[in-house]
Amino acid sequence: MERSMYSLILMDDVVAVIDVLAQQQGTSRSNYINQILAEHVGYLTPEKQMQQVFSCVAQQMDKEFRVQEQGSDAMLLIFGALRYKYRPTIRYRVELTRDQRDQTAGYLKISCRTQSQPFLQVMQSFFQFWVQMEQRLNPDGTDVLNLYQIEDGRMIRVLMRRDFADDAAFGAAVGNFIRTFHAVLQSYVTGLQQELPAVILQHVLQQQYLAAREHNRPNL
Repeated sequence: MERSMYSLILMDDVVAVIDVLAQQQGTSRSNYINQILAEHVGYLTPEKQMQQVFSCVAQQMDKEFRVQEQGSDAMLLIFGALRYKYRPTIRYRVELTRDQRDQTAGYLKISCRTQSQPFLQVMQSFFQFWVQMEQRLNPDGTDVLNLYQIEDGRMIRVLMRRDFADDAAFGAAVGNFIRTFHAVLQSYVTGLQQELPAVILQHVLQQQYLAAREHNRPNL
C-alpha cells in the first residue's frame, strides 16, 4: 500500500510520549502514529492484519512447539523439536507480504538447526517426499510443484490466500499445515529409526497426511 509524506504540527510533549510507546512496540514514530489514526477511524492496517494471521497461527501450536515473536510485523518464528538422535529442532519461519489482498500472501520457510550432514540428508529426502506426496494426493488439481522450492537444508512453500474467508481461517490453515508437516516428519524419522520397509512407511505417511487434510478443511 502506498505511503505519502504529510506535515503535521504536534505538541512536543505528545511526540515525546509517542516516541516512548513506539520504541516499546519496536516501530517508528510515523508508523505508530499511522496505527493510532487507523484504529481511530476503524481502518485495518497491513500490520494489524498480519498480527491477526500470526495470532491464529500461534493458536494452532501445541506444547511441542515454541513460538517466538519477532521485531518485524511481517514475520513469525516457530520451533518444533523431533524425537530423534540429538533432538534436532525444525524452524518454521512464516513471512507475510504487506498487501494481503494478493493471492500470494507470503512464504513458509522450513529448515533444520543442525550441523549433522546425515540428518540434513534425511531432511532433504523428506522435503522431496513431501512435495511428491502433495502433488500426487492433492484433490483440487492445484499445481503443487509451483508452490515449492527446495534448497540445501530448507524448503520454501508459497502461502496462497485462495478460498479463505478471512484472516482467522487463513492463519488457522497455516498453523494446521505446520502441525501436519511436523507430525508427518516425526513419523518419517521414527520409521527410519525402526527400519520400516520403504513401501510400508510411505503408506503410513500417506494415510496420516490424508487424515490430517480431511480433519483440517479448508486446507492451505
